[in-house]
Amino acid sequence: MPHIKVIVTLKPTLLDAQGRVVQNALHSLGYEDVTQVRIGKYMELTVSDDAASDPAALDTTVREMCDKLLVNPVIENYTFEVME
Repeated sequence: MPHIKVIVTLKPTLLDAQGRVVQNALHSLGYEDVTQVRIGKYMELTVSDDAASDPAALDTTVREMCDKLLVNPVIENYTFEVME
């Protein structure tokens, strides 16, 4: 069954407060070379073989799922990859 890997990140123009907290924590642990941390989301979806039979339709479906539920397109970007 095919798997879809979805990676969601904040748009680059937005302040990533959670990333900043992690960056500060890394600095306090001595990792001063870390200049920026951005926090995102990672999801894996498994779809039926029938859904994957038409790659173009699957691509459209995944984009719809991301736009309707998985991603806030106002503040987040996403990429995805279909793995066989």
